[in-house]
Amino acid sequence: MGSRASRVIISYRRFGSAGFGRGGMVTLVLSVLAVAAVAVVVVGLVRAGRREARAERIRRQEEERREARRSLEAVWKMNGRQFEEYVAELCRRDGCTQVRQVGGAGDLGADVIGYLPDGRKLVIQCKRYAKHRSVGSRDLQTFNGTARDEHGADIPVFVASCVFTQQARAFAARRQLVLIDVNLLGFWNGGTPLTAFLNLDIGRSGNHRKIAPDD
Repeated sequence: MGSRASRVIISYRRFGSAGFGRGGMVTLVLSVLAVAAVAVVVVGLVRAGRREARAERIRRQEEERREARRSLEAVWKMNGRQFEEYVAELCRRDGCTQVRQVGGAGDLGADVIGYLPDGRKLVIQCKRYAKHRSVGSRDLQTFNGTARDEHGADIPVFVASCVFTQQARAFAARRQLVLIDVNLLGFWNGGTPLTAFLNLDIGRSGNHRKIAPDD
């Protein structure tokens, strides 16, 4: 704003002899200042609008996650075996073939095995934990050690009825493990196909904040 006024004053000094009077100079300076002030106000309004839009987007996303989690009330009442069968059924719904529930003693980290519609082999470990718990990196390290080497997984998937810790997410990102936490599980349960989760950025596709028992 100051630089604009300076340029006007310089112009006045340079061309004042051409009849540019003091009154005209004052009027022009005031006009420049008014335009600059309006520009500042407009920029402020635009920034405020962006902040409000971002806050509203975050609020909607959180509400969508809450709605998705509400659809999982029956899941939290399942035992581990029932949860594995539930995950297997979701795989079948989404077109996976040769889906088998193989969890049990000596399963070496595989609870469900099947094939995606494009032929890639899925190896899934399922953890039916209370919603206020979390899955840590140790569980993922164990799964990572067997999913590919022992079971020949093309796509290792870890499904949990709770969240993953920040360390677990970091480990999964390094080892290219697919994580489906309680939030994504709610969307999967609601009809989103399994393939939609396979290439998500693990660092941005969920969070590690535990859910309150009554949430």
